[in-house]
Amino acid sequence: MSSQTYDTSRCGRDGRQARTVDRLLAAGAEELRAVGHEALTVRGVALRAGVSSATAYTYLASRNHLFVELFWRHLAETPAVDAPGSRAERVQAAVRGLTTRIAQEPALAAAVTPALLGSDSGVERLRLRIGAEFAARFDSALGEGAEDAVREALLLAFSGALLQAGMGLMTYDEMADRLAPVVAVIVG
Repeated sequence: MSSQTYDTSRCGRDGRQARTVDRLLAAGAEELRAVGHEALTVRGVALRAGVSSATAYTYLASRNHLFVELFWRHLAETPAVDAPGSRAERVQAAVRGLTTRIAQEPALAAAVTPALLGSDSGVERLRLRIGAEFAARFDSALGEGAEDAVREALLLAFSGALLQAGMGLMTYDEMADRLAPVVAVIVG
């Protein structure tokens, strides 16, 4: 396994490399649904994608890297919610949009929590992107003039709820309902 992994973002890849990464990620999603996150191996993903293990490891440092990459792309494909209403209602709609999207892929949701806690270099880079995406969604819902502390509290509450759902203390479907009163308190 290479200690230096390829940046799986779309920047800087030629067409063949982009197609290889897309095949690996599609195969990874299929394999995840078929065998679950505990049994999934990068070798199995490579086999499903029709590439060698060495090729797979060129683009994916580990299965945690795969899970977080899949989650990032799943999240990035989620349209931002542009809801009317009060600031609290807009943030609650943003939270519901995110949690609904996460709940649509239960195998990925189960895999991503432990993966996000990993220390792989690919995971670290994507963890920052995911956090920035959450912050951007909350900033958009909060609108102009929101205090930094409000956004920070929302991010902490949301990430804490993600962790609790990942630990099985609530379902991803329950997250939005459980966070609604928390958002109301934070936003005021």
